[in-house]
Amino acid sequence: MKFSRARTNGVEIAEMLTFLPGLVCDSRMYARQVAAFPGALVVDGYGMADSITQMARVALAAADENGADRLDLFGHSMGGRVAMEVARMAPRRVRRLALVSTGVHSVGEGEPAKRAALQQVGYDHGFAALVDQWLPPMVAEANRDTPAYAEMREMSLSKGQALFDAQIRALLARPPIDDLLPHLTCPVLVMTGELDVWAPPSQHRAIADAVPDAELVVVPGAGHMIMREAPGEVNAAIARWLARPAD
Repeated sequence: MKFSRARTNGVEIAEMLTFLPGLVCDSRMYARQVAAFPGALVVDGYGMADSITQMARVALAAADENGADRLDLFGHSMGGRVAMEVARMAPRRVRRLALVSTGVHSVGEGEPAKRAALQQVGYDHGFAALVDQWLPPMVAEANRDTPAYAEMREMSLSKGQALFDAQIRALLARPPIDDLLPHLTCPVLVMTGELDVWAPPSQHRAIADAVPDAELVVVPGAGHMIMREAPGEVNAAIARWLARPAD
């Protein structure tokens, strides 16, 4: 059970493991984690929020609605950026932080054009064509012919072009967060897949090097969609992270 209650100066404090999804993802990405960690909260998407700050507010509102005062916050991909924004906005509420298959860099040269070209696939050929171009590179080749891949495709298709576009706007207007890393004082898990071409191990080594109390985990044989590709390894890393002492 990863929902607990502690007392600080006689006041009861609720602590909750909280999962944040990435681009066109929802609670289905975390099915194996929720099964392993009963009582965890999954933020089931961000509605039509089109900024990282709005998404962080959605996450905090979900925590409030579930009575969670302090969070062991696990953010995947875009959700990692949302998690960092939560840490910026409400640092006292973040007890532990996991930055998974994500990045801290600003928008790079050529990124807007590449994202626009992918959006145009959807406008010209339908959203299924966009998903079928976007999703395969997110998953290690050996993991694409699996029920988990089919479930991820169905999840992504259910989101639609309008939500994809809103989240792309958020990513292209993302606030800088690399300056926050040296100031994180909580236990931080930095994790990615060995075969993640979007958020590679080298990128995560740099993140871990910038954080005072970070553990780096690189999961063999996994791509970007690490929670569905290698749930056992991911869950083991989460268990170790949750066992680390935190204020």
